[in-house]
Amino acid sequence: MSATPPASAAASDAVGEWYHAWFTGAVLSAVIRRGEADAAALVFRVFRRQQAETFLPGLRKLGLDGMPPAIAAARYHYLSNFIGGVGVEYVEEGPRKAWIRYPPPRWIWSGTAICGIPRVVNEAMLRGWHANNGIMLGCARLAFVCTGQTVAGDPGLEGYFTEDARDLDEPERLRFAPGEAMPRFDPAAAPRLPAADWPAERVARAKRNYAMTYCRTLLREAVALFGATEGGTLLGHAARLVGMQHVHATAAALGATGFAAFMVALAQAEGDEAEAAAQDDGSVIVTRRGCALLDGIAEADPAMHEAWEGLLAGGLAAWDRFARLEPVAPCAWRVIPG
Repeated sequence: MSATPPASAAASDAVGEWYHAWFTGAVLSAVIRRGEADAAALVFRVFRRQQAETFLPGLRKLGLDGMPPAIAAARYHYLSNFIGGVGVEYVEEGPRKAWIRYPPPRWIWSGTAICGIPRVVNEAMLRGWHANNGIMLGCARLAFVCTGQTVAGDPGLEGYFTEDARDLDEPERLRFAPGEAMPRFDPAAAPRLPAADWPAERVARAKRNYAMTYCRTLLREAVALFGATEGGTLLGHAARLVGMQHVHATAAALGATGFAAFMVALAQAEGDEAEAAAQDDGSVIVTRRGCALLDGIAEADPAMHEAWEGLLAGGLAAWDRFARLEPVAPCAWRVIPG
């Protein structure tokens, strides 16, 4: 197999949307199949792990380390979400107070999915990450004050990081002040990425990786929280549904006209080498070298791989309900026509 060329921006976007849909669908499935408390616990763990693994390295990459804690935290959320393709706004009111706002449409709960997200699940995201930024920065005085939530009908998720005069206990690090509102956003005054360090190609890859990383973390935390069987089944069911719903739009974005070609194009857009080989019996064997999503997980449980394969199985079910997808190796499948 020859080396895979870098994915185009359009292909990277398609992959990002594919995994973004799986993440949102999996959270909705957790709400319906396990209840609000379990879904909130899962979201909390996902965002706390994401923060532990990406927050401080991200600060350094974005040139934000060394800034006052409230400013560093708010600018990180603004710039990292901007890179990820998430709508976000920023207002700085001084060295100890800075606002962020995610206007509708909300990226994480895209489209009509927002109607199925309970408030406690949305708040678990804030508890998992925003409320812990001060601890990560070595400043126990830092709090996040949430002033609006889209899931509650407010015109965006918004709030501000503020540095208090004393160290805060854990419950005090996330507060709610629905009577306050963020000042009007001025894009000209917002932080900017250094153009030389962030060319369009890097931004496109980062946007793809943003969604894929959340799904990778979701797999790890669902299995850790619910067990391999139940966690894998939950995410695999969501993957099958998402694959059925999104395969045609994703294939069109990738320029793929057959399902085997779609599998190859998807793998290549994720950064993996892949090829399809027609067989004498009319089937096609698709082989990919590695799995970009799972390669980042040390000792991945087989249940994680099975859950991820649900995306492909669901996609084929919508493509041709009489066709079959038969695994022939850990990262190889036979596509059998109906």
